[in-house]
Amino acid sequence: MKKLIFITGTRADYGKLEPLALAALEEGHEVHFFVTGMHLIERYGLTTIEVARKKEFKRREFHNQNEGDNQDQVLSNTINGFSNYVKKESPDLVLIHGDRVEALAASLVCSINYIRSVHIEGGEISGTIDEVYRHCSSKLCSAHFVSSLSAQNRVIRLGESPDSVFVLGSPELDTHSKATGINLNELRNRYDIPWNDFGVAIFHPVTSELDNIQTQARDFFNVLLKSHKKFVTIAPNNDPGSNHIFKIIEQLPQERFRLIPSMRFLYFSELLRHCKVLVGNSSAGVREAPFFGLPSLDIGTRQNLRNQSPSISNATAFETEKISGFLNKQWGKKYDPDISFGIGNSSANFKRILSQSKLWELPLQKFFFDG
Repeated sequence: MKKLIFITGTRADYGKLEPLALAALEEGHEVHFFVTGMHLIERYGLTTIEVARKKEFKRREFHNQNEGDNQDQVLSNTINGFSNYVKKESPDLVLIHGDRVEALAASLVCSINYIRSVHIEGGEISGTIDEVYRHCSSKLCSAHFVSSLSAQNRVIRLGESPDSVFVLGSPELDTHSKATGINLNELRNRYDIPWNDFGVAIFHPVTSELDNIQTQARDFFNVLLKSHKKFVTIAPNNDPGSNHIFKIIEQLPQERFRLIPSMRFLYFSELLRHCKVLVGNSSAGVREAPFFGLPSLDIGTRQNLRNQSPSISNATAFETEKISGFLNKQWGKKYDPDISFGIGNSSANFKRILSQSKLWELPLQKFFFDG
């Protein structure tokens, strides 16, 4: 039995980590969660409750920020908190997902203290500072669970040994590939969604574009407003600039836009099964929507070049005619499922990797692979 620590800072990364944590429990491992970030901010739904629902997980909450804190402050706070935590717990393995400052903090702590760590979904490209965080974590962690062969190749090109890179697939697809046990009426009743015919809109801040992010949000949501269609709007994440977006979406008419702070992951999965399109700049538009064959419109630079499935269209927030044309032509259309990021078997792959000696025998002193 190994002691595994997962770090989660957002509702999105928890949806990816939970299937792996449950798989680890099935194999007899001890599972801990270090819960921080927007999980503990009331405006975003206090989603720490989602981790707390699984009584089998041992859980530690750490408040790493107040609303409005700069990302360097959040990084510093998280390094301090996570360092104290792992020194007490002495984990066998720390599992770190993605491209947030919380992930970077955990990667730094593990690297400096020679704690075995795995970076999940490294080697991917996007268009913001998040990509820099992601590649930094890849260089700091001792092993890598990537979602695709292209991501595997990028991690190796970063100088990581091929022996340390394992193709896992995207873990959230394990949930999306199975029936949720929830129907549309249950979804609508739980989140007070008054329509059967609706799209989903998610628009996050881009930290390198704070000078015009409110203008982007205004123009984007104005097109949705003029379309006379209905939208479930999920609140943006807590990156700098989120207040500018809230100023726009909180003024939208409630008879057309249902604003939800956060959703339980199973319900979000069901939402994607029933909505007509997904628009905005969430990673769900370039990863999960294609898996469902759901038309998505990727706005701006946040997910730039991350995936180009036939079901994905692209526009800037200022290309109003292009956005309007997408809504008219793609509403309710269906595409063949895209399995670029896996088929929903990440948990099985995870169990297999944990059971083999290869992961546990990797050296903690890293060297640049110059193959």
